[in-house]
Amino acid sequence: MKEFVQNKYNAGDTVYAKANPSEKLVIRRYIDKVYYCKVMAHPERKELVYFEREIIEDLPLEALNREARDNPDT
Repeated sequence: MKEFVQNKYNAGDTVYAKANPSEKLVIRRYIDKVYYCKVMAHPERKELVYFEREIIEDLPLEALNREARDNPDT
């Protein structure tokens, strides 16, 4: 049976945006197919909003995000 996955990233995941790949973002929440992100280096700044297609897949970061989800106590 195929598992239904609504969103690719979860709150707390670290990602990059296609528009500015040098700026690390932390996903704060996901609502109505939109990701609300904080800039990691400047958390006091306003949140940035992205659709999933605007976020860059970074394989090493994706592996770290998955590991953090699987082992929340570490």
